[in-house]
Amino acid sequence: MESRARITPARLTLAALAACAIPATALLAQGGAAPFTVVETGQGYASLQQAVDAIGAGEGTIAIADGTYRQCAVQEAGSVSYLAAQPGKAVFDGETCEGKAALVLRGRSAKVSGLVFRGMAVPDYNGAGIRLEQGDLTVAQSWFADSQQGILTADDPSSTIVIDKSTFSGLGTCEGSGGCAHSIYIGDYGHLRVTRSRFERGTGGHYVKARAARVDVAASSFDDSAGRGTNYMIDLPAGATGQITNNWFVQGRDKENYSAFIAVGAEDVNHSSDGLRIEGNDARFAPSVSRSSTFVADWSGDSLNIGPNALGARIQRFEER
Repeated sequence: MESRARITPARLTLAALAACAIPATALLAQGGAAPFTVVETGQGYASLQQAVDAIGAGEGTIAIADGTYRQCAVQEAGSVSYLAAQPGKAVFDGETCEGKAALVLRGRSAKVSGLVFRGMAVPDYNGAGIRLEQGDLTVAQSWFADSQQGILTADDPSSTIVIDKSTFSGLGTCEGSGGCAHSIYIGDYGHLRVTRSRFERGTGGHYVKARAARVDVAASSFDDSAGRGTNYMIDLPAGATGQITNNWFVQGRDKENYSAFIAVGAEDVNHSSDGLRIEGNDARFAPSVSRSSTFVADWSGDSLNIGPNALGARIQRFEER
């Protein structure tokens, strides 16, 4: 169904900016030698886990000093904000907890801002920067690089995930016997919102795979030109409402599956996709690619709202499968 509704800035209101509302006093708590400071108490800790445990079931902010850390932490309860003193200067490198991730989150909520996660690998090929098992999550201005997975979640239909102004590079693998890992793999959540983020040089799987009931992906870029063995840019295997708007897509040469840029309902259709709005996007091939593909492939049979998109040569607008 064609729609020519105008995309306005108001439609792209960035709920992710809530992550930046962490108290500025966090930046003043780095005077001591301890790299992890609970802002509300001013107490410093040698390990991230100690700081998380000090907040416990309460609510608090952990200011993280510049440095490279071979550490990880498990949040069992509460609401915790993890804030880099300087964005991009606090790096979690290669260490995972429970064979899962640098941050394993199963509290009420978490906010992550300014952190770098790199080199995460575990025996089951699901090593991630963040493993979210329940609760709300907001990620802002963070980097996920050269790992098996960036963010991986369980199911929590009552909760929301917001990702803003973050970069996902060199992620994904299909080496494991249990299937592929992806740059982002979201389980059956209530709502996923991705804005102003970049996905690039994937190493397997999809860039965004989400089983959430509502998915909004806006004002983001998907640069697959240096990808290796990748699949779809966005895969909504269970169906979803929401919007995919004002994004930039480049499909590269080295693909495990190049049949579509966006896939809807390719597995179990658990959610309606009626009204899913896909418009204002720019999609094309990298200069060295000469094959054909489909922009939106749909298995759901629902009434998608596909408006005007700028599609390069040899890209079919829509295919029902």
